[in-house]
Amino acid sequence: MTDSTGTLLRDAGVAAVGPAPQPPLEFVAGGAAAHPFVTVVVPSLNEAGYIETCLASLVKQWPAAACEIIVMDGGSQDATVTLVEAFAARHPGPDFPTIRVLPNPRRIQSAAVNLAARVASPRATILVRADAHAQYPAGFIRRCVGDLLRTGATSVVVPMCNRSQPGHGLQRAIAAAQSSRLGNGGSAHRAKPRSGFVDHGHHAAFDRAFFLSVGGYDESFTHNEDAELDHRAQLAGGRVWMCADEPVTYFPRKRLGALARQYFRHGAGRARTLLKHRLKPRPRQMAPVIALGLCLAGLLALPVLPLLSVLALVYPLGCLAWGAAQAAARRDPWLLAAGPALVTMHLSWAAGFLRSVAGGGRAATPAIPPAAETASVSAAQPLAGPVRQDEMVG
Repeated sequence: MTDSTGTLLRDAGVAAVGPAPQPPLEFVAGGAAAHPFVTVVVPSLNEAGYIETCLASLVKQWPAAACEIIVMDGGSQDATVTLVEAFAARHPGPDFPTIRVLPNPRRIQSAAVNLAARVASPRATILVRADAHAQYPAGFIRRCVGDLLRTGATSVVVPMCNRSQPGHGLQRAIAAAQSSRLGNGGSAHRAKPRSGFVDHGHHAAFDRAFFLSVGGYDESFTHNEDAELDHRAQLAGGRVWMCADEPVTYFPRKRLGALARQYFRHGAGRARTLLKHRLKPRPRQMAPVIALGLCLAGLLALPVLPLLSVLALVYPLGCLAWGAAQAAARRDPWLLAAGPALVTMHLSWAAGFLRSVAGGGRAATPAIPPAAETASVSAAQPLAGPVRQDEMVG
């Protein structure tokens, strides 16, 4: 914990250790001066369908005088920037936090948060990461900031609840797949965790000084930058607290193609993290690789050992059966697609993982469009390549 955070704790009269069973009330008791200044960072790229919902869920969560919201836009080609500017005009100060849009020349989320951490208000001691593809509960910022101060953690993570938007049946099926243990492998931030110190979770809040001291995210990562940072931060003495009481509503992809690209990059990012830090994969991380291997082995064995190749059908048929069971149980025909969604997630993740391993964990660096190079806010390191909106995380 940094000296600035320690001072905030003492000034607010908050214990330095221990869980937070109730929302922190010391901010209310101490008045506006007791609120640390919070910078909310919202990375965006072509998020016109989600950005207003995200911002509307955030603007009343923290006193306006002690908060700013920075939308870091990676060059959206849709109406994202226009919608943010219009939203800011409808929610002016002093009743609402300052809302501004800044360009993110490198386009990816890791670079967006790093850049925001550097250009945030000098008063800001806490960063809150809010992904545009999500909706936030009313107590999200208050609880996360309170837990950050109360526990002595250097970052706070939260669970994710997958939900679909009205009228999107395939998105509903994908959400069901991601919410299941088959889909998330029991990952703490996608299951039903308890509050406490953890190794990793969905990023929510950071001690700004500590975040900057460890170099922030590794900007060569387009995906899995959060897990890589959590490992590196803990090596530097940081601690990650799971705030299980404020789950974030996440809106998954609406198409299987977009889902496949996203999970391919997830798998590649996970492999890069393991290789960079010489870590061993966990059994749940190897399960998709085994599933892909069985499917490929079954296809290769088909001409010579057709009966043996039938065994390879056990995995995809099992996924399809699970989807059918969900559709029957919930009386929702769209959930039949949850089975194909599972197969798409698993095999795409495994393919990305194996490709990254085969490449030695090297990061791809395609060229940046010229327009992004001339953005008014620049960063110190070389630019990374663009990532499609449907390939970004949440």
